[in-house]
Amino acid sequence: MSPAGACAILKQAGLRPTRQRIALGTLLFGEGHRHLTADDLHLEAIDEGISLSLATVYNTLSQFDEAGLIRRVSVSGGKAYYDTDTGDHHHFYIEAEDRIIDIEPGRISVGGLPAPPAGYEITKVDVVVRLRRIGTGP
Repeated sequence: MSPAGACAILKQAGLRPTRQRIALGTLLFGEGHRHLTADDLHLEAIDEGISLSLATVYNTLSQFDEAGLIRRVSVSGGKAYYDTDTGDHHHFYIEAEDRIIDIEPGRISVGGLPAPPAGYEITKVDVVVRLRRIGTGP
């Protein structure tokens, strides 16, 4: 994706197109659907000669998530992946490889959700199914 394309996406989402947001948006949305961590994106930025802190990457990803441009998927120990596919879908987490992959749409149905407490509404249900290769121990 070009910087101009990233700039247009940011404006459409109501985000001011700063230098850092444009640079990270160009990297993030330039390769199609992906799952990555803030550390992954920071390393890509460094490899591309983009100078910014890891804190800036975390802050920018949080802003992109709040604006609905990406989706945060939490896994073990508070670690988060960011998914460029914001549609309703669920994930497998492959523990030994520390990565997530999409579960084919329609393969999981979630029903019987409890009513939320007074004053709250359910906004999203995320299912993460953890995988381990057979015969690799507990």
